[in-house]
Amino acid sequence: MGSLLSWFTVRGTSFLAAGVVAILAGMFLGSSPLISVGALLLCLPVFSVITARRARYQLRCDRTILPPRVAPGQPATITLRLQNVSRIASGLLLAEDTVPFSLGARPRYVLNAIERGGAREVSYQLRSDLRGKFTVGPVRIRIADVFGLVELAADFAATSTLTVTPKVVPLVNSPTTGSWSSDGEGRTRMTAAAGDDDVIPRPYRNGDELRRVHWRSTARYGELMVRREEQRWQDRAVLILDTRAEAHAGTGPSSSFEFAVSAAASVGVHLARAGLGGQLLTDGGPVAGSAMFEDVLLDALSVVRPSHNRDFARTLAPLTTIEGGMIVLIAGRLSEQSARTLAAARRDGRQAIAILLATSTWAEPSGSRPDEIGPTAARLAETGLPETGPAEAVLRAAGWRVVTVDAGTPLQVAWQRLPRFGSLTGPVTGLRPDQAPDDAATEAGVRPR
Repeated sequence: MGSLLSWFTVRGTSFLAAGVVAILAGMFLGSSPLISVGALLLCLPVFSVITARRARYQLRCDRTILPPRVAPGQPATITLRLQNVSRIASGLLLAEDTVPFSLGARPRYVLNAIERGGAREVSYQLRSDLRGKFTVGPVRIRIADVFGLVELAADFAATSTLTVTPKVVPLVNSPTTGSWSSDGEGRTRMTAAAGDDDVIPRPYRNGDELRRVHWRSTARYGELMVRREEQRWQDRAVLILDTRAEAHAGTGPSSSFEFAVSAAASVGVHLARAGLGGQLLTDGGPVAGSAMFEDVLLDALSVVRPSHNRDFARTLAPLTTIEGGMIVLIAGRLSEQSARTLAAARRDGRQAIAILLATSTWAEPSGSRPDEIGPTAARLAETGLPETGPAEAVLRAAGWRVVTVDAGTPLQVAWQRLPRFGSLTGPVTGLRPDQAPDDAATEAGVRPR
């Protein structure tokens, strides 16, 4: 009985009470007209319940979010479209959309009755200063009849996702020129210089242009062959993000971890817009992307969190199975052993860039909560991870292009400070063909552990 009465408004409850009283009074007084009035007062709320419930199950709700992926602080417009697909008009509607508490209060709208086949649209904006994926919905509808006697609630199960990406800063310079893999410009020019008679053809693949067909080889092999010297570069990049909590300092949006995530997003977008596909490596496993590398990367970085893993080797393990392409590392405090593993990964003339963070400059000020992720300057020494100097020397000795960034240096400035490919600075500019990374590190003044 309690759940049934919850369907009625105060007015509807009053009608029910008045109807019961009128019927009882009519029976006691023997007045048929009074009993008829009481029956009418009872039937009207019941009829309103039937009408409202019928309208409840024949409403359709659609939600659109434009754009579905936004940067921190950028507004996204959410549009709700309520359509009445029943054969009767609906009553007064109160629409309330469910949004995460961090995005603000729930928007509420009062809508007049929707005619048969009609629709109503309402819009509102959401914005967040923190990255992440936020679930918007479901919509809760309260339906009132035309007499205001009944109010029923309806929930639509459909939800939508709003993605707030890390902050992406534009990188004006492009220090990514040169041979990116073993199939790069150097190999292309060597093959092209050999002349038409010495061309190395390959079988035709779907999508190859007919102007690239090498007819002499086609006649020789009996199938379509194309010139290999005109093939595109193997444009790939491997982006490595250090997500270990112990390798970073600071808390919240001003931590070195958030700077690293923003740097990974900025560099990844920069490379993707230059035409590169690639992979993102964290200790959570590789995230691959090809033509949509930018979208895949931003989606992955929007939800990445610091991990309690202490071993960086877990992040670097997939490097042994990835051939060719450019390597870009964004790391906090890095040990010499991890630097040697990275140095050995640069082979076959691959370009390698390292952005190392001087995490001590991101240490929390006094008064911060000790349970927050990210060690303070005092706790950094307890992790056993050295400052960036030794790791930087090992990477430079192996031919990496390295830049160290502190909390006061914008990413754009650090990116411009990267040495150009072929003109590296540091103790040692590269490895000899017969020189191991540990030998180069020794020449650089770094003693292996």
